[in-house]
Amino acid sequence: MAGQQFQYDDSGNTFFYFLTSFVGLIVIPATYYLWPRDQNAEQIRLKNIRKVYGRCMWYRLRLLKPQPNIIPTVKKIVLLAGWALFLFLAYKVSKTDREYQEYNPYEVLNLDPGATVAEIKKQYRLLSLKYHPDKGGDEVMFMRIAKAYAALTDEESRKNWEEFGNPDGPQATSFGIALPAWIVDQKNSILVLLVYGLAFMVILPVVVGSWWYRSIRYSGDQILIRTTQIYTYFVYKTRNMDMKRLIMVLAGASEFDPQYNKDATSRPTDNILIPQLIREIGSINLKKNEPPLTCPYSLKARVLLLSHLARMKIPETLEEDQQFMLKKCPALLQEMVNVICQLIIMARSREEREFRAPTLASLENCMKLSQMAVQGLQQFKSPLLQLPHIEEDNLRRVSNHKKIFLSLQWGYILIKPSIYKIKTIQDLVSLKESDRHNLLHFLEDEKYEEVMAVLGSFPYVTMDIKSQVLDDEDSNNITVGSLVTVLVKLTRQTMAEVFEKEQSICAAEEQPAEDGQGDTNKNRTKGGWQQKSKGPKKTAKSKKKKPLKKKPTPVPLPQSKQQKQKQANGVVGSEAVVKEDEEEVSDKGSDSEEEETNRESQSEKDDGSDRDSDREQDEKQNKDDEAEWQELQQSIQRKERALLETKSKITHPVYSLYFPEEKQEWWWLYIADRKEQTLISMPYHVCTLKDTEEVELKFPAPGKPGNYQYTVFLRSDSYMGLDQIKPLKLEVHEAKPVPENHPQWDTAIEGDEDQEDSEGFEDSFEEEEEEEEGDD
Repeated sequence: MAGQQFQYDDSGNTFFYFLTSFVGLIVIPATYYLWPRDQNAEQIRLKNIRKVYGRCMWYRLRLLKPQPNIIPTVKKIVLLAGWALFLFLAYKVSKTDREYQEYNPYEVLNLDPGATVAEIKKQYRLLSLKYHPDKGGDEVMFMRIAKAYAALTDEESRKNWEEFGNPDGPQATSFGIALPAWIVDQKNSILVLLVYGLAFMVILPVVVGSWWYRSIRYSGDQILIRTTQIYTYFVYKTRNMDMKRLIMVLAGASEFDPQYNKDATSRPTDNILIPQLIREIGSINLKKNEPPLTCPYSLKARVLLLSHLARMKIPETLEEDQQFMLKKCPALLQEMVNVICQLIIMARSREEREFRAPTLASLENCMKLSQMAVQGLQQFKSPLLQLPHIEEDNLRRVSNHKKIFLSLQWGYILIKPSIYKIKTIQDLVSLKESDRHNLLHFLEDEKYEEVMAVLGSFPYVTMDIKSQVLDDEDSNNITVGSLVTVLVKLTRQTMAEVFEKEQSICAAEEQPAEDGQGDTNKNRTKGGWQQKSKGPKKTAKSKKKKPLKKKPTPVPLPQSKQQKQKQANGVVGSEAVVKEDEEEVSDKGSDSEEEETNRESQSEKDDGSDRDSDREQDEKQNKDDEAEWQELQQSIQRKERALLETKSKITHPVYSLYFPEEKQEWWWLYIADRKEQTLISMPYHVCTLKDTEEVELKFPAPGKPGNYQYTVFLRSDSYMGLDQIKPLKLEVHEAKPVPENHPQWDTAIEGDEDQEDSEGFEDSFEEEEEEEEGDD
């Protein structure tokens, strides 16, 4: 081997290749991920939903008062500069000459391949006179011309050129380094070392250290670790946390402290404005000394949150601080839910009596406070205040709605007033269209249409629950200590779809009832919810003549049963019984042959029917096994799909009149025992419910057999009054005893089996010897 040589790029051409590739690898993916999305598309989306969300605060802040954002402009400038650099480098590379190309002496001498020796000599003389150093020519070019002339005229040089590609024979393998030669030049060594030291010893450690310092202060959900510690301490200290205490603990988060969060602000005017709001609210406990709950930043956050829940008008200087605080509330409440769940798990795992778990009421109050913060309502306010154009003054008209019914009783027309108590969104939806319009008669037509559009966008979620035990032979049999898996299928619809169903039902009721159809229509549910009895029904239409019930025909009993029945009637009919017995005995002689043949045919039929029943049972068992196997495979596929798929958390925007940020519609799903007030399964935060979603809730079965009544809760983190509750019944059986001779646990060692066989063989051999001795 001729050897190896490493050389830097003197001309800088290879460095341009390297730099072009490096810049392209950065610019192309950065453009795809960092280029700002089309702002016009967002404006079009907002305009399309203006009819429903036009009065929301977040909508007005984004559309009517768009905040100037310089970040997209900076991104565009940086990306365009990167593409300009990439195109410049690509142009530079395209114009560079190829240095490493195949050596061709004909090109050096400017001759065509196959030229004669005379032509080669003639051309060599002309070029020698032109490039000879003594004549003032180029020395390097002259050496190349001489080398090419030798390769074409000298036999040895020509042979080397044909074999090794060079007239001088095999050359050393050279490796080019894509860095310019001036980097290793001795003149620039100090400058290069200074740049390396500044980049790798100052800039890089500072960047990594600052990133690490920021990352260790936050949890995975971008919540300060100090906030989690504060929540853990106060939740552990206050086992049963009411709403006032919960608001106080929520406001103690370090996210609102300017010392730990630069986005939080503290103004000198707060010392004047905050006491004024405290006097207006009048229900703030300031006597307890519990830092940081009594710190100025915590007191300010608490006052701003209480004023938001009361829908109070605050000074303009505090509006920005209130919006910042409200944007942090959903994430902070989710962190508090996580803290409560962790403390419940710790209390179950420990056997110490001193460690008490938080109550279920504390967990549910966190979820309710999230709804209150998004909708800007206090705890016991009516959910109807979530709708536009409905104020406190209108609730009296809505909550007690009078209606007159006409009923026909015994030929007289009676006028009966009834009162509809409209307290929830479901009550309002369950009304007919005419009743709703009469109920909201104080609204103008445009406002009424807007209310109906908003109400139609509200979610309506149905739950389909199925409990089973996976990885078991009988998945439907729940035994003591088994791991129960409750599969909940959530289907999300809008109230507008419920309106359509309700209108179709009402139209069917208005039509003349045909044979038996009037009763079935009235048993249907209106608006997706079961129609409650809120007054006397229209008996003129509902009452019909009931068909007379036919008397059941007596079924003939067997002869033995007839005899017993007759004997039970008393001694009066004894003679008749005797006569009948005599007749039966006389008839037996004539019918004996027929009975034997009938018995034989019946036995054959019974054998055939037994075989058919056994075959049917086997087929049914096989079908059940296949169904269980398919369910198990489907559950495994769901788990794999959940691991592979990453669903978007953008579901549906929430209608909120006073929340400053566009909130997505999320839910909490969990199982609890309402009687014992205990949490059975940990809450699952459903963040991807767009149309349908399947969630698996797992928990260990109770330790004692019996029937248990649980409840599945689906709570919204944004809407009040739309929570769903569904019962869950579990029948827990005793665990099956472990079989003694199960083939799975037959772990006999081969050596032991051989030893047992040898001992048995020895015993039999001794018995044979004893028998032979006895014969002798």
